Formats: sequence, structure tokens, C-alpha cells
Amino acid sequence: MRTVQLTLENDLVTAVDRAAGQRRQSRSAFTRDALRAALAKLEAHALEQQHREGYLRQPVGPGEFSDFEDEQVWGD
Repeated sequence: MRTVQLTLENDLVTAVDRAAGQRRQSRSAFTRDALRAALAKLEAHALEQQHREGYLRQPVGPGEFSDFEDEQVWGD
């Protein structure tokens, strides 16, 4: 693990410390979790954008998924 230095506004540090304390985490642990969550969100957004662009390039054709309609019936 590496030690890095960040410059943050005082109110942000206060909010992070409060949130970390509520979760019984250190500031560093809270920040690591927040950064991982932010990176996962960025990755999900990038994949959604790729998916969207793929369907714009090659839209779903009529009846393309109709073979699966009978498989989606839920029992009682």
C-alpha cells in the first residue's frame, strides 16, 4: 500500500471524518472505499455507454427476441 497526499477543503475533511466515524472506519479506509465506489461507477457508466452505442450502431430487429417470449412465463 502507498501513502499519498491529498488536498481537500476543510468542510470535506469534516464530512469524511463524520461519515467514517459513523461507520467505525478510519479516514483512509473510508476514502479507499469511496474511491473504489467512484471507480466502479465510472466503469459501469463506460460499459453502459458502450452498450448504448452498440445498439445505436446495430438496433434490435423486429422479432429478434421473440423466440424467448415463451420462456419468460412465470409459474404460479
